[in-house]
Amino acid sequence: MNLQPLAPYLGVIEIILAIVLVALVLMQTKGSDLGGFMGGGGGDSGGTFRTRRGVEATMHRFTIIMSILFFVNTILAFLAWG
Repeated sequence: MNLQPLAPYLGVIEIILAIVLVALVLMQTKGSDLGGFMGGGGGDSGGTFRTRRGVEATMHRFTIIMSILFFVNTILAFLAWG
């Protein structure tokens, strides 16, 4: 299977997926302090896990799908560039 003709397109797709994935992850962060980032207490969450609902659950699932697409595209681009 010759993927070399697709290599430039896979590179562009890789960049687009990377930007979308970074944006999704940044939209999901809660709290702005370092303690909340590292899983400590802070804010109203108290460092505990809670159930995702509504838009948050949809965004979480979409982030997982985008990360899988990014991984698959990376493998294909690696194979295409040889």
